[in-house]
Amino acid sequence: MADFETSSEPLVVYKRLWGYTRRYRWMFLLGIAGVSVDASTQAIFIKGMEPLIDRVFVGKDSDYGMLLAGLIFLIAMIRMLGNFVGMYGMEWVGRRIIADLRQELFDRYVSLPATFFDTHSSGELISKLAYNSEQVAQAATHSVVAAIRDVMLIIFLLSVMIITSARLTLVMLILVPVVGLMVSVISRRFRKISHRIQNMMGNVSHVTEEAVVGQQVIKVFQGQEAEKERFHRANEKTRRLHMRMRATHLAGSSLLQLAAGLALVMLMLIATRPAMLNEISAGTFTAIFTAMIASIPPLKRMTSVQSQIQRGIAAADSIFQVLDTEPEVNMGTYSVPTVRGDIEFQDVSFGYASSEKPVLSNISFTMPAGTVTALVGRSGSGKTTLAGLLPRFYTDYQGHITLDGHELADYSLDNLRSHVSLVSQQVMLFNDTVAGNIAYGSLAGKTREEIEKAATQAHAMEFITQLPNGLDTLVGENGVLLSGGQRQRIAIARALLKDSPVMILDEATSALDTESERVIQEALSEVVKHRTTLVIAHRLSTIENADQVIVLEQGRVVETGTHDELLARDQAYARLYRTQFRDDACVPESKPD
Repeated sequence: MADFETSSEPLVVYKRLWGYTRRYRWMFLLGIAGVSVDASTQAIFIKGMEPLIDRVFVGKDSDYGMLLAGLIFLIAMIRMLGNFVGMYGMEWVGRRIIADLRQELFDRYVSLPATFFDTHSSGELISKLAYNSEQVAQAATHSVVAAIRDVMLIIFLLSVMIITSARLTLVMLILVPVVGLMVSVISRRFRKISHRIQNMMGNVSHVTEEAVVGQQVIKVFQGQEAEKERFHRANEKTRRLHMRMRATHLAGSSLLQLAAGLALVMLMLIATRPAMLNEISAGTFTAIFTAMIASIPPLKRMTSVQSQIQRGIAAADSIFQVLDTEPEVNMGTYSVPTVRGDIEFQDVSFGYASSEKPVLSNISFTMPAGTVTALVGRSGSGKTTLAGLLPRFYTDYQGHITLDGHELADYSLDNLRSHVSLVSQQVMLFNDTVAGNIAYGSLAGKTREEIEKAATQAHAMEFITQLPNGLDTLVGENGVLLSGGQRQRIAIARALLKDSPVMILDEATSALDTESERVIQEALSEVVKHRTTLVIAHRLSTIENADQVIVLEQGRVVETGTHDELLARDQAYARLYRTQFRDDACVPESKPD
């Protein structure tokens, strides 16, 4: 699994992240106003301690005490309102940012080229959508609110101290360089650890996904202990990283608390000197001392805010790398309502970026319109990759591939794929009804009669009518409630409903039993009628009826001809036939009476 590493400066990432917050700036500013009111009222409370002690308790002014009580109640109400408005506003903005990021990320996922998914696991990509986006929202809203509220609280408290006694307030300033240094050091460490945590969360998701999807294999081959160990390793690494981050936070917070304690000691030493005792009142000292104590929690929280912001920056960086990944190349402008289906490969070569050796080398052959071409070869010979070039899943190939004389790259991507259907061994069904899976995507506007006709041609109505709700039966996640043969027939019905002139059958019957294959073959005989069909087959029954057979070895075409012609040559295909296809051709002899 490939990991996304940090690629941008934190300031650049955060500036980009702020672009999402600015979309909802009025609600954000309302939240800022709310937390500002909350912070200012806390400072007013502390400032009120000076007259409370000097005038009410020392001066014995009970009427003034009643006035202060009323003001305190009013301030408490204002503070409550400010806190509610601030927190709600920030939560609203945060949820909007999460929704926007997830939508953009999902939109990019469905537009990325196949090569991207070849190098990144689904668990990693799901983790970005679920976990990283939450971290980003924390940095873009909650952390900002906390930072603004704490900074403003410190400013208000400092203002109270300066107004009360500027000389004693100078003691507080010794914390400024200490806080600045700690924030700088801790930020870099938080960001580094956050990147590693997010990568490990992708590993945890990946291991979990494999365990859930492959639970039957795990049980049959008794791999429970091995999977538990895999998850334990990933989970334990994540735990250790979280503890490392927590230790960094606690170390910074503890050092800050020590510095604040030293500042309080210095305040006591200065304030208790005889000369100073004659200048300040009990209320003045109490107000300053309380303000200094009240400033310690927001200073400590600044380290927590830093950790949240750095986690958010790391998460945003990984998300932005996906968003900045180029989508599928779609430079073509040629568009036609239909095509004949004449296909030609001319000296086509292709290799994956992760592999030095090319997968396909100098492939050349033609597929006349309406004919069936079978691709055969040992595993790893490049059959599936070759088929993937037709719908332009992979585009950076060398050579030429033409459809009706036009380069595939000249076609608009949507227009090209509107002429191509795909039925593969790994059928993808969605958690929808049978009808919804047949009339999927661009086929959603098809009528009920058209859906039933396609299902009948695919020999699918035979079992659909036995389902609880017929075509309206939910098939479960990836068609878990259906058998392999039933899922294949729904996929064939989908292809028939699309009625495209070019068809790709990727090992569509290789994993089925004999009876299921017979039914599927009958359905496929409908599919290939009047269509240009490329078949990747492991079954002899599919190959025998093909108009031509292309034999691949290590990414090269080594033989071309019909089944009978290739057997007569007794070369590569004949050897493949004897090792892979012969059992399909064997028919049990009848026993004598």
